[in-house]
Amino acid sequence: MKKKQFVKFYNQHSPKIYRFVYLKVNSKQDSEDLTSEAFFKFWRNINAKKEKIDNPRALLYKIANNSVIDFYRKKSRTELITDPEDNILAKIKDKSDLNREMNLDSDIIQIKEALNNIKEEYKDIIIWHYLDDFSAKEISQITEKPEGTIRVKIHRALKALKKRL
Repeated sequence: MKKKQFVKFYNQHSPKIYRFVYLKVNSKQDSEDLTSEAFFKFWRNINAKKEKIDNPRALLYKIANNSVIDFYRKKSRTELITDPEDNILAKIKDKSDLNREMNLDSDIIQIKEALNNIKEEYKDIIIWHYLDDFSAKEISQITEKPEGTIRVKIHRALKALKKRL
């Protein structure tokens, strides 16, 4: 992959990778660091391999997921606390939108809490399938599990999330 292709790929996928990582670590600074680290490892990986990569997006998500796992291994797993900088209410400028923003903030907090209270595997699958529009086949490539198993896990993950909400 040439530099121009990589820059285009980065611009296209960095917001989604950041969101994926942020939903897993709940820290703006750590999410930025882990996103950068994932792209750096991806760049190194694609330049080290001679053969063509079938699905670069799946490889990138796999690297990002592994970076999050390594992050938690380095830090002993602690209770996640929402970063005060990320409070949506602090960003409200128009008073007429206060109710709408408060409801949105409440919904986001509820969804984050529900995601944090289901299996890590289910959390990943929900993010990949429903937020990043990955197919079961693509998730299968990331997780190295059969596509049929992923379809079942998508159903179970959604059921677990609904139960928490």
